Amino acid sequence: MSPHSASGVAEDEIRFLVPDVETLAQRLADVDYLVDEGLATTIFLSLRLPQPLLLEGEAGVGKTECAKALAMILDTPLIRLQCYEGIDAAEALYEWNYPKQLLSIRVADARNAEIDESDLFGPDYLIRRPLLRALEHPGPRPAVLLIDEIDRADDDFEAFLLQLLGEASVTIPEIGTIRATHPPIIVLTSNRTRDLHDAVKRRCLYQWIDYPNRQREVDIVRRRVKGASETLAVQVADAISRMRESDVQKPPGVAEAIDWLAALSLLGVERLDAQAIDRTLGSVLKYSEDQEVIRAAGLEELVGER
Repeated sequence: MSPHSASGVAEDEIRFLVPDVETLAQRLADVDYLVDEGLATTIFLSLRLPQPLLLEGEAGVGKTECAKALAMILDTPLIRLQCYEGIDAAEALYEWNYPKQLLSIRVADARNAEIDESDLFGPDYLIRRPLLRALEHPGPRPAVLLIDEIDRADDDFEAFLLQLLGEASVTIPEIGTIRATHPPIIVLTSNRTRDLHDAVKRRCLYQWIDYPNRQREVDIVRRRVKGASETLAVQVADAISRMRESDVQKPPGVAEAIDWLAALSLLGVERLDAQAIDRTLGSVLKYSEDQEVIRAAGLEELVGER
């Protein structure tokens, strides 16, 4: 099958699974990922145009979960690249299998055979890292490639990604350009610890993910913590909201709300009070300074009437 026809099959698969925004939102809800109309529309456009998707927002609002949910509803692999300061092509794209190359050289020497340098730098000697694995995914549906926390990487790594984002291809000097037959669905996330380069943003559809409103947060945490009471979920969502409005340096995200409700439910807490909060504050606030801020303001303030 030619790359063009393979790509066409992949597009047909996506079109069948995601015919419209409403169906996409429902499929995501079926795997417990709730989206508003704006986010659903941006994801839909990213899938159908297709175009990489850049999600920005505070930590814990569900950016990474979006990529996981997409892989689930499309029944396709999730390939994740976790970014960090100093990441380079060897960790992200490929590196050469030097022990295997040395072994081939020794075998050739033992047999008094010649081995050409080009033979040692071919596909058989590549160690494929996440980006290359995503490009070479055989289909029939494209893999979901999650480039997580790209703001932790540096400018050079952003520049390195431009060919991948714009053309679904990469260049390996010893081999040449490798083009995807099933271009991956690319999701980039950023906590906005620094601004990304305009060249990256121009190649992506963009969506800022904010904290959900109270009712949506209640719905989310109850889906993720099976059997939790609605009363406790509402109290948790209210308390989390008040923490976000306080002077804490690291406001809790949806992920912390889920962790907190799970911890409270496991302990058999039926209603939130100051004692329950004191016992479990480490489930929701992960910095001692923030815990001190909340305790100084009074734990009972988190469960009082609005």
